[in-house]
This record gives sequence, structure tokens and C-alpha cells, in this order.
Amino acid sequence: MLSKKQTIAVAESVTSGHLQAALSLAEKATLFFQGGLNAYNLGQKSRLLKVDPIHALSCNCVSEKVATEMARNVCQVFSSDWGIGVTGYAAPDEKNQRDYLYAICTIVFEDKVLQTKTIKATQKEIFENQIYYTDQILRYLSELVNESV
Repeated sequence: MLSKKQTIAVAESVTSGHLQAALSLAEKATLFFQGGLNAYNLGQKSRLLKVDPIHALSCNCVSEKVATEMARNVCQVFSSDWGIGVTGYAAPDEKNQRDYLYAICTIVFEDKVLQTKTIKATQKEIFENQIYYTDQILRYLSELVNESV
């Protein structure tokens, strides 16, 4: 991103700030990392990231549409070229017992969706799932940045 003079911002839920932490550790991060938001509930996702509250309520805030709205709108909040939106489940909860855990991630560039992926968790512990999701998302991002013009 540095050589292309591009910037990035992230909107996180399931990764709980791990993407922001990882990006902030990069060399010269202040030259490309604009910042991020960690929005855990519908109210904050709707208020800060303009996520459609009716749709989000219908899917417990976990869908491709929610991830895409998070990615697009975090770009506007931080005036960035690239945006990442990620939502999902790192652990089962009492209301939504699941056979498997997953995250949905959307990566946008200049308001265009480049990729939306569903990442299945590989561990049972919350922290390990969050780190796994973060690692996978950074791999996807790296591939897309290297491919971009």
C-alpha cells in the first residue's frame, strides 16, 4: 500500500480488534493505516457503520450484506481506499448454538467489493478463532493489494 500511496481502515466484530493490532504493527503503519472500529452489537454497527438494522436484526448481524456494509462504510468514516468488514462467531452463544463457527469478511477497494469470504473456525477457543480469522483475512488482503493496479 505504501508504494501505491493507498490507505486502509477496518470494521471489526468477531476479530475484536486483532486486525487493527496487526496492521498497527506494520512498518510505517501511520502512512497507510487510517484506523478502525470495533462494533460488537447491532446498535453500534447501525449507528457508526450505517448497517441496515432491519436486515442485521434478521441475521444476528452476521451476513455478507453486513460485512459489505461495514467494509464500505468504514472507508467513508476514515477516508480510506481499502476497507475490511468482518463479522461472525468465534464461540457458540446461548441463543445461536451452531455446529460450526465462522466469520464473513468483505474487502473493498474504492467502494468496489473485491472479495467476500466465509472462513470456518478451526479451533474451539475464542482467542484461537479470532487469531485464525485475522491471519486468513490478512492473507486475502495481501493477495488483493499485490494484484491491484
